[in-house]
Amino acid sequence: MFEKFADWQWDIPTNFNIGVACSDRHLGTPAADHIAMIVEDEVLGTSQMTFAELAHQTNQFAQLLRQLNVKVGDRVLVRLPNSLDYPIAFLGAMKMGAIAVPTSTLLTAEEVAYLAKDSGASVLVTDAKAWVAMENAMLENLNQTPNLSHILLSQMADTSPVGNTHERLHVQSLSSALSAIARFDAPYESKAEDPAYLVYTSGTTGYPKGVLHAHRALLGRQPAAQYWFNYTQKTDRIVHSGKFNWTYVLGSGLMDPLYLGKTVIVYEGKNSAHTWLDLISKHQATIFIGVPTIYRQILQKTEATKADIPSLCHYMSAGEHLSDEVLSQWKSRFHLDIYEAVGMSEFSYYLSQSQYRPIRPGSAGFPQPGHHIRLLNPDTLQEVEAGVEGMISVPLDDPGVFLNYWNLPEETAKYKHDGYFFTGDYAKYDEDGYIWFLGRKDDIIKSFGYRVSPYEIERVYKGHPDVADCAAIGEEIEKDKLLVVIYVILKHDAQSSPDALLAYGKQHLAAYKAPKTVYFANDFPRTKNGKILRKDISPNIATVRSSR
Repeated sequence: MFEKFADWQWDIPTNFNIGVACSDRHLGTPAADHIAMIVEDEVLGTSQMTFAELAHQTNQFAQLLRQLNVKVGDRVLVRLPNSLDYPIAFLGAMKMGAIAVPTSTLLTAEEVAYLAKDSGASVLVTDAKAWVAMENAMLENLNQTPNLSHILLSQMADTSPVGNTHERLHVQSLSSALSAIARFDAPYESKAEDPAYLVYTSGTTGYPKGVLHAHRALLGRQPAAQYWFNYTQKTDRIVHSGKFNWTYVLGSGLMDPLYLGKTVIVYEGKNSAHTWLDLISKHQATIFIGVPTIYRQILQKTEATKADIPSLCHYMSAGEHLSDEVLSQWKSRFHLDIYEAVGMSEFSYYLSQSQYRPIRPGSAGFPQPGHHIRLLNPDTLQEVEAGVEGMISVPLDDPGVFLNYWNLPEETAKYKHDGYFFTGDYAKYDEDGYIWFLGRKDDIIKSFGYRVSPYEIERVYKGHPDVADCAAIGEEIEKDKLLVVIYVILKHDAQSSPDALLAYGKQHLAAYKAPKTVYFANDFPRTKNGKILRKDISPNIATVRSSR
């Protein structure tokens, strides 16, 4: 069945605008009156809007930017919780030709100021509660952000005080400003190749670096609609457990479903394993998208089965590998598989498992049709044979590939050359064509002449009934000598000792892969999106250790 997509042909028009494609595209069709988005907020309750309302309000936002003298190509920083205002601002900015810059609500005022300065943003869209909490700190950093002149506050009551003012900073209510706009210009006719949105990812200098995407990026993800999502109904409803600022969620939980007229359901507030089950049941969702941690929590902290959420037809995951234990337990209790995907800020989910081939635990599946992925030796630029690790390389004519690193031409040239985007990630194919993701070269552990992937070790240890989370790294015992070690967070009331976990590794892994030291830890250093920062892990976070 995989061969049905072997002849995938790209259809990239000259003109294309993501904001229009996710909203106005549905006007005049039955989808116009369908629900585009539902937001369940722990404090504010349930809110929703149709595609017709989304089209209208994004047009209003685009017109507001014009009134604020925002020009085509200017940047609009979006720092919002999951809310209806998120797609209004994110898509609306692109509809007037501006570049949307999504950011996390976890960022400090100093970090927001850095992104505003680096991107040259002229407008910041944030929620009133966050602005009041960080206003003084933001004002202290304004001298570093000379272009920033307008603050639009979401969810601000009419009686809410704006607070401090600044000689060049205009603060106003987003809802009041939008309600005053009765007429608006037609959306900007962008080229598919024009800049659309700018996301920030961890940089090698210690500062985040911007990754600029074109409007064609949305079309570049369309193979995933057939090869990962598995839409089955015209009225599919998708519950996504993530935050919109993450590129994984921006694509799979906002742009991609809206483009196809699907309903997106997101949550804002404190959550538990039961939160997601309640949302699925309440809204009769057909697709759930999460991360391995969410799936583990549901298995560990609930007794739910397929009978409790019968509407669900498809489960998806990304961000890290699912353990064999989670996959098997989920299939046993919910009678469905969880399909994983791999992507990156520069090139969204291009590898995935799907219904068309059996899942092979630990494998990333296959490159989606249309994405002609090559595993190359970066020194010779020759494709490697099956079983040999090579760098994942993407032809530059793939519409999903990013445009460039923002204001970093040398960094762009480092990764985009010779007709390919060299991702920096390594993988290998097996004899059946499955791809096995190995990660960054910096993550690969070189121990006594062997090259060991931490993902493989972690996958095995996450199958242990007492392990809640873990991270494998190389620990230098003397110059140029690394031992494979693993840091483990135990489940509550778990009884396994470090010695027992060492023995478990020896039982399930080749001798050169099995950790030589087990550290117990309470938590790991993580990115804003929860990814473990292996490079920042050290013995000082350990509570117990055992070596052999």
